[in-house]
Amino acid sequence: MARYLLRRTAFLLGSLLLAASALFVLLRLLPGDPANALLPVGATPEQIAAARRQIGSDLPLPEQFGAWLGGLARLDLGTSLVSRLPVGAEIAERLVVTVPLTLLAFALAVVVALPVGFLAAWRAERWYGPLLNGLAQLGIAVPVFWIGMLLVTVFALRLRVLPAGGFPRDDWADPARALTSLALPVVTIAVVMSASLVRYVRAATVDVLGSDYLRTARALGSSFGGAMWRHGLRNASVPVIAILGIELATTFLGAVVVESVFALPGLGTLLVEGIAEHDYPVIQGVLAVSTLAVLVIGFAADVVQRLVDPRLRAHVSGGRP
Repeated sequence: MARYLLRRTAFLLGSLLLAASALFVLLRLLPGDPANALLPVGATPEQIAAARRQIGSDLPLPEQFGAWLGGLARLDLGTSLVSRLPVGAEIAERLVVTVPLTLLAFALAVVVALPVGFLAAWRAERWYGPLLNGLAQLGIAVPVFWIGMLLVTVFALRLRVLPAGGFPRDDWADPARALTSLALPVVTIAVVMSASLVRYVRAATVDVLGSDYLRTARALGSSFGGAMWRHGLRNASVPVIAILGIELATTFLGAVVVESVFALPGLGTLLVEGIAEHDYPVIQGVLAVSTLAVLVIGFAADVVQRLVDPRLRAHVSGGRP
């Protein structure tokens, strides 16, 4: 297991380097110069040259890339061209909204999807088994922003029980008010995410219900619940853990749409503002942090899979677990 962790960590670092390289190159392929964010309309050639020297865009691309990588190694994401504030500090301020939004939506989706997916597989011959599966398919097909708008219409505009958007200026100084502000965004994300998870949980449960080892355990006298707990749960959880990692990463990245619908000052909103203002340090910083989060989540999901399933540990070590 220790050797696997070393190899997986090396792969994680290599993936980070590759992602940083791709991010740097793709942003430089976009039309325009980052220095334009500092220039007024009708700037003179001297002003343009001075602005390029100020942000370093006049340097050769290898030097710019090396300087950016050096900053990443020091956890320095640069300075915003518009606000003149450190990008790292701005991202940290926005993560106060994005991280709770992501984790709360993920937790709610898991709490809903696990029992519903199991029930849809266990009672597939009953009328509500196919109904639950059909509702999950429908939830996947519906756009997340439409669900958000529907929830705002019902709970904010008609019933007036929840705010339509925004977030307290003092952040989490009043936790009840902050949670109230996140209620509709969390439910919006959880609806789409749980619909996707239900399908995977159902598929994993169907495989377990039809397995030889479960039938053997029942034949030896185990109850259905006991056989599922001792033999089915671990086998069903292995593929689901991988999907949970993917869904968590997708939820984090998809927060940009939900934050825009509900006017939340999160990481997604910061990215949209950076793109609109051609603020390259902000764009690079937000995408770098998002990429790091996705890769770390994938790393954690792989490790948890091997802790849960001894067969994977045996495969990694080349012998018995």
